[in-house]
Amino acid sequence: MNTPMASTPYTILVVEDEPTLATAIAQRLTAEKWSVRVAGDGASAVQAAMQLKPDLIIMDIMLPVMDGLEATKRISAARPVPIMMLTARDSEIDKINGLGAGADDYMTKPVSMRELIARCKALLRRVERAKDIAKHSEHEKVLNFGSLVIDPAQRIVTLDGKQVHLTPTEFDLLATLARKPRSVLTREKLLEEVWDWIDASGTTRTVDSHVKALRHKLGADLIRTVHGVGYAFEPPVEQ
Repeated sequence: MNTPMASTPYTILVVEDEPTLATAIAQRLTAEKWSVRVAGDGASAVQAAMQLKPDLIIMDIMLPVMDGLEATKRISAARPVPIMMLTARDSEIDKINGLGAGADDYMTKPVSMRELIARCKALLRRVERAKDIAKHSEHEKVLNFGSLVIDPAQRIVTLDGKQVHLTPTEFDLLATLARKPRSVLTREKLLEEVWDWIDASGTTRTVDSHVKALRHKLGADLIRTVHGVGYAFEPPVEQ
């Protein structure tokens, strides 16, 4: 379900070393009444993120001084912030690397400005929704599956007693699946509940990439693929 966008203008950090594209993105974001700051390399992006504390970051991968993956890792480690990653590469491994670095979503170049704005709005809606959920999640029970424990109130996941770092999107995806163990959720349903996307046409590969990232961090058997339909959470089998 869509939640209303906050009336307060958001602050967006655009990290892009191609001046023409950076200007085009900044102008389009400004048209949405958002405040925009542009950085041209990864090191400047990290510094700007710490000073500006943006509501959203649009991050190119191929950057001078420090690439977008390393910049994303450093920013995510310091402060949780939704990150939209831009890449000229569309291979699955490149996308998984981006998600693994801490990105919440990705788009491949050339960028559709219309789709970019739609995805940014979806990410920002999720931030607002997460704040609302946090206010009411204090009494939500911990999802305890033995070796795997998911704490929705603190948004912490532990595996074999060790905390696992998940991006906000990865946590939301895992929790959504884990709340209904062994139940199959379609990709479209997951996009609606986790990403807040109502029109999911052509975007279901986003779910696949995030599932692969989760499997890489938590184990391949945790999420079962139901071919042609979607995914189901399979609780760990305790020895």
